[in-house]
Amino acid sequence: MTLLYLVRHGETVDNAHRIMQGQTPGQLNETGIRQAEEVAEKLKDEPIDAFVASDLRRSIHTCELIARLHGQAVTTTPLLRERDWGSFTGKYIPDLSHLNDPSLWPDDIESLAALKERAGAFLDWLREKYPDQKVLAVGHGIINKAVQSVYYGKPMKEIKPMGNADIRILEL
Repeated sequence: MTLLYLVRHGETVDNAHRIMQGQTPGQLNETGIRQAEEVAEKLKDEPIDAFVASDLRRSIHTCELIARLHGQAVTTTPLLRERDWGSFTGKYIPDLSHLNDPSLWPDDIESLAALKERAGAFLDWLREKYPDQKVLAVGHGIINKAVQSVYYGKPMKEIKPMGNADIRILEL
């Protein structure tokens, strides 16, 4: 059994300003750095075998801050990238009032089906690459929700959102 510590990246400059980041690199702000350091401190005595992050900078930085207390490097994967929000990327979230109605979305947004397929591929990749290991993986709010949706076999709307630097533990 692979044990997954699924973590959301720390707060970013864009999170604080309520900007839709999507697949932009993002940059942790001071709060986000502190959040990552708190996760590192909380998990410093856990025997974690591997550290994995989305290949977007905000997740890599969060994961590096956590992994350094374990003296380990971080492996990256595009499978854990945040949802591609297409032309919504960079927009002020409160201005996107039509977010609640996907029928009004532009065609360049990654579909829920594609997102969940990627989440399933991530879980398969983890099971194959890290059998019987403890893995900490840093992703993003929506992809982490999709990972849990696939894992639990529940609709995304039934998965509780993760705050910045939240941790969920899954047994694969």
